[in-house]
Amino acid sequence: MPHSPFSCVLWDVDGTIADATPGIFPRLMEVLASFGQPAPDPASLPRWVGPPMYESFQSLAGLSATQAEDALVRYRTLAARDGYAASVDVYAGVPELIRAVAAAGIPQATASTKPENQVTAILEHNDLLGLFAAVSGARSGMIGRSDSKYDVVGWAMDRLTAAGVDTSKPVLIGDRHHDVEGAAEHGIPVIFAEWGFGDPSEGDAAAYRVADADALRALLLP
Repeated sequence: MPHSPFSCVLWDVDGTIADATPGIFPRLMEVLASFGQPAPDPASLPRWVGPPMYESFQSLAGLSATQAEDALVRYRTLAARDGYAASVDVYAGVPELIRAVAAAGIPQATASTKPENQVTAILEHNDLLGLFAAVSGARSGMIGRSDSKYDVVGWAMDRLTAAGVDTSKPVLIGDRHHDVEGAAEHGIPVIFAEWGFGDPSEGDAAAYRVADADALRALLLP
Protein backbone atom coordinates (compact mmCIF):
# COMPACT_ATOMS: atom_id res chain seq x y z
CA MET A 1 0.00 0.00 0.00
CA PRO A 2 1.40 3.47 -0.86
CA HIS A 3 2.67 5.53 2.06
CA SER A 4 1.66 9.17 1.80
CA PRO A 5 3.72 12.02 3.25
CA PHE A 6 0.42 13.58 4.32
CA SER A 7 -1.84 12.44 7.17
CA CYS A 8 -4.96 13.95 5.59
CA VAL A 9 -5.94 15.64 2.35
CA LEU A 10 -8.19 18.69 1.96
CA TRP A 11 -9.77 19.42 -1.40
CA ASP A 12 -11.05 22.62 -2.88
CA VAL A 13 -13.99 21.78 -5.18
CA ASP A 14 -14.55 24.31 -8.00
CA GLY A 15 -11.57 24.15 -10.33
CA THR A 16 -10.00 21.24 -8.46
CA ILE A 17 -12.49 18.36 -8.33
CA ALA A 18 -15.26 19.76 -10.51
CA ASP A 19 -15.86 22.20 -13.32
CA ALA A 20 -19.23 23.77 -12.58
CA THR A 21 -18.87 26.58 -15.12
CA PRO A 22 -21.42 25.15 -17.59
CA GLY A 23 -24.01 25.91 -14.92
CA ILE A 24 -22.36 28.85 -13.15
CA PHE A 25 -21.88 31.13 -16.15
CA PRO A 26 -25.48 31.09 -17.51
CA ARG A 27 -26.85 31.71 -14.01
CA LEU A 28 -24.33 34.48 -13.42
CA MET A 29 -25.26 36.26 -16.65
CA GLU A 30 -28.97 35.93 -15.85
CA VAL A 31 -28.44 37.53 -12.44
CA LEU A 32 -26.28 40.35 -13.78
CA ALA A 33 -28.83 41.07 -16.52
CA SER A 34 -31.50 41.43 -13.83
CA PHE A 35 -29.43 44.31 -12.42
CA GLY A 36 -29.01 45.88 -15.86
CA GLN A 37 -25.40 44.76 -16.00
CA PRO A 38 -23.82 43.71 -19.30
CA ALA A 39 -22.60 40.15 -19.73
CA PRO A 40 -18.98 39.78 -18.56
CA ASP A 41 -16.23 39.45 -21.13
CA PRO A 42 -15.84 35.68 -21.65
CA ALA A 43 -12.14 35.98 -20.83
CA SER A 44 -13.00 37.34 -17.37
CA LEU A 45 -15.47 34.63 -16.42
CA PRO A 46 -12.90 32.30 -14.77
CA ARG A 47 -12.24 35.07 -12.21
CA TRP A 48 -15.72 34.39 -10.81
CA VAL A 49 -14.90 30.78 -9.93
CA GLY A 50 -13.39 30.17 -6.52
CA PRO A 51 -13.90 33.30 -4.39
CA PRO A 52 -17.16 33.77 -2.45
CA MET A 53 -19.81 34.92 -4.94
CA TYR A 54 -20.94 37.68 -2.58
CA GLU A 55 -17.43 39.14 -2.74
CA SER A 56 -17.24 38.80 -6.53
CA PHE A 57 -20.56 40.56 -7.14
CA GLN A 58 -18.96 43.59 -5.52
CA SER A 59 -15.35 43.38 -6.72
CA LEU A 60 -16.05 42.21 -10.28
CA ALA A 61 -19.52 43.59 -11.05
CA GLY A 62 -19.35 46.76 -8.96
CA LEU A 63 -22.54 46.04 -7.03
CA SER A 64 -23.08 47.56 -3.60
CA ALA A 65 -23.09 45.31 -0.55
CA THR A 66 -26.90 45.43 -0.46
CA GLN A 67 -27.16 44.64 -4.16
CA ALA A 68 -24.64 41.82 -3.77
CA GLU A 69 -26.80 40.25 -1.06
CA ASP A 70 -29.81 40.38 -3.39
CA ALA A 71 -27.74 39.04 -6.30
CA LEU A 72 -26.51 36.13 -4.18
CA VAL A 73 -30.07 35.19 -3.24
CA ARG A 74 -31.10 35.30 -6.92
CA TYR A 75 -28.07 33.23 -7.94
CA ARG A 76 -28.68 30.54 -5.34
CA THR A 77 -32.37 30.41 -6.24
CA LEU A 78 -31.38 29.65 -9.83
CA ALA A 79 -28.87 27.03 -8.66
CA ALA A 80 -31.54 25.31 -6.58
CA ARG A 81 -33.95 25.42 -9.52
CA ASP A 82 -31.42 23.84 -11.88
CA GLY A 83 -30.12 21.27 -9.41
CA TYR A 84 -26.81 21.73 -7.67
CA ALA A 85 -25.11 18.89 -9.53
CA ALA A 86 -26.53 19.85 -12.93
CA SER A 87 -24.06 20.94 -15.61
CA VAL A 88 -21.08 19.94 -13.46
CA ASP A 89 -18.17 17.97 -14.91
CA VAL A 90 -15.43 16.29 -12.89
CA TYR A 91 -11.84 16.61 -14.03
CA ALA A 92 -10.18 13.65 -15.72
CA GLY A 93 -8.49 11.30 -13.29
CA VAL A 94 -9.57 13.15 -10.15
CA PRO A 95 -12.40 10.80 -9.03
CA GLU A 96 -10.09 7.84 -9.51
CA LEU A 97 -7.43 9.57 -7.42
CA ILE A 98 -9.89 10.37 -4.63
CA ARG A 99 -10.82 6.67 -4.57
CA ALA A 100 -7.14 5.66 -4.51
CA VAL A 101 -6.38 8.03 -1.63
CA ALA A 102 -9.34 6.62 0.30
CA ALA A 103 -8.23 3.06 -0.45
CA ALA A 104 -4.78 3.91 0.95
CA GLY A 105 -6.46 4.86 4.24
CA ILE A 106 -5.77 8.60 4.02
CA PRO A 107 -8.72 10.65 5.34
CA GLN A 108 -10.05 13.37 3.05
CA ALA A 109 -12.21 16.46 3.47
CA THR A 110 -13.49 19.26 1.30
CA ALA A 111 -12.64 22.88 2.08
CA SER A 112 -14.69 24.90 -0.38
CA THR A 113 -16.33 28.32 -0.28
CA LYS A 114 -19.10 26.82 -2.41
CA PRO A 115 -22.21 26.30 -0.23
CA GLU A 116 -21.89 23.06 1.67
CA ASN A 117 -25.20 21.67 0.40
CA GLN A 118 -23.97 22.16 -3.17
CA VAL A 119 -20.66 20.46 -2.41
CA THR A 120 -22.52 17.51 -0.91
CA ALA A 121 -24.81 17.28 -3.97
CA ILE A 122 -21.85 17.24 -6.39
CA LEU A 123 -19.97 14.58 -4.44
CA GLU A 124 -23.08 12.45 -4.03
CA HIS A 125 -23.95 12.73 -7.72
CA ASN A 126 -20.49 11.45 -8.62
CA ASP A 127 -20.46 8.64 -6.02
CA LEU A 128 -17.68 10.31 -4.05
CA LEU A 129 -19.41 11.47 -0.88
CA GLY A 130 -18.70 8.32 1.11
CA LEU A 131 -14.97 8.72 0.50
CA PHE A 132 -14.76 11.91 2.56
CA ALA A 133 -14.36 11.90 6.33
CA ALA A 134 -15.68 15.48 6.44
CA VAL A 135 -17.43 17.90 4.10
CA SER A 136 -16.75 21.57 4.71
CA GLY A 137 -18.23 24.37 2.65
CA ALA A 138 -19.81 27.78 3.08
CA ARG A 139 -22.96 28.02 5.18
CA SER A 140 -26.31 28.24 3.44
CA GLY A 141 -28.23 31.50 3.36
CA MET A 142 -26.97 35.01 3.94
CA ILE A 143 -25.00 33.96 7.01
CA GLY A 144 -22.55 32.28 4.66
CA ARG A 145 -22.29 35.11 2.15
CA SER A 146 -18.72 35.98 3.08
CA ASP A 147 -17.43 32.70 4.52
CA SER A 148 -13.78 32.69 3.51
CA LYS A 149 -11.28 30.01 2.58
CA TYR A 150 -9.73 30.50 6.02
CA ASP A 151 -13.11 29.71 7.57
CA VAL A 152 -13.87 26.56 5.59
CA VAL A 153 -10.34 25.19 6.05
CA GLY A 154 -10.68 25.70 9.79
CA TRP A 155 -14.04 23.92 9.87
CA ALA A 156 -12.62 21.05 7.82
CA MET A 157 -9.75 20.62 10.25
CA ASP A 158 -12.08 20.78 13.25
CA ARG A 159 -14.37 18.13 11.75
CA LEU A 160 -11.48 15.86 10.87
CA THR A 161 -10.13 16.18 14.41
CA ALA A 162 -13.58 15.42 15.84
CA ALA A 163 -13.67 12.30 13.65
CA GLY A 164 -10.40 11.11 15.20
CA VAL A 165 -8.26 11.89 12.14
CA ASP A 166 -4.54 12.57 12.45
CA THR A 167 -4.28 16.18 11.25
CA SER A 168 -0.57 16.59 11.98
CA LYS A 169 0.47 16.62 8.30
CA PRO A 170 -2.36 18.07 6.24
CA VAL A 171 -2.24 19.34 2.69
CA LEU A 172 -4.77 21.35 0.68
CA ILE A 173 -5.28 20.97 -3.07
CA GLY A 174 -6.60 24.11 -4.76
CA ASP A 175 -6.44 26.25 -7.87
CA ARG A 176 -6.71 29.88 -6.70
CA HIS A 177 -4.63 32.24 -4.58
CA HIS A 178 -7.48 32.18 -2.05
CA ASP A 179 -6.64 28.51 -1.44
CA VAL A 180 -2.96 29.27 -0.95
CA GLU A 181 -3.60 32.23 1.35
CA GLY A 182 -6.41 30.65 3.37
CA ALA A 183 -4.44 27.47 4.00
CA ALA A 184 -1.31 29.45 4.89
CA GLU A 185 -3.21 31.11 7.75
CA HIS A 186 -3.56 27.62 9.23
CA GLY A 187 0.03 26.64 8.43
CA ILE A 188 -1.13 24.14 5.81
CA PRO A 189 0.88 23.65 2.58
CA VAL A 190 -0.94 23.77 -0.74
CA ILE A 191 -0.64 21.76 -3.93
CA PHE A 192 -1.63 24.13 -6.73
CA ALA A 193 -3.78 22.46 -9.40
CA GLU A 194 -2.80 24.01 -12.72
CA TRP A 195 -5.89 22.61 -14.50
CA GLY A 196 -8.17 24.94 -12.55
CA PHE A 197 -9.20 28.57 -12.98
CA GLY A 198 -6.32 30.40 -11.38
CA ASP A 199 -3.65 32.29 -13.25
CA PRO A 200 -0.35 30.38 -12.96
CA SER A 201 1.04 33.19 -10.80
CA GLU A 202 -1.62 32.49 -8.17
CA GLY A 203 0.30 29.35 -7.27
CA ASP A 204 3.64 31.06 -6.74
CA ALA A 205 3.42 30.71 -2.95
CA ALA A 206 2.16 27.13 -3.04
CA ALA A 207 4.40 24.35 -1.75
CA TYR A 208 3.88 22.28 -4.92
CA ARG A 209 2.20 22.61 -8.30
CA VAL A 210 0.86 19.85 -10.52
CA ALA A 211 -0.28 19.82 -14.13
CA ASP A 212 -2.68 16.88 -13.98
CA ALA A 213 -4.13 14.13 -11.81
CA ASP A 214 -1.20 11.79 -12.52
CA ALA A 215 1.28 14.33 -11.17
CA LEU A 216 -0.95 14.88 -8.13
CA ARG A 217 -1.10 11.12 -7.53
CA ALA A 218 2.71 11.00 -7.51
CA LEU A 219 2.76 13.55 -4.68
CA LEU A 220 -0.05 12.06 -2.62
CA LEU A 221 0.80 8.37 -3.14
CA PRO A 222 4.51 8.18 -3.98
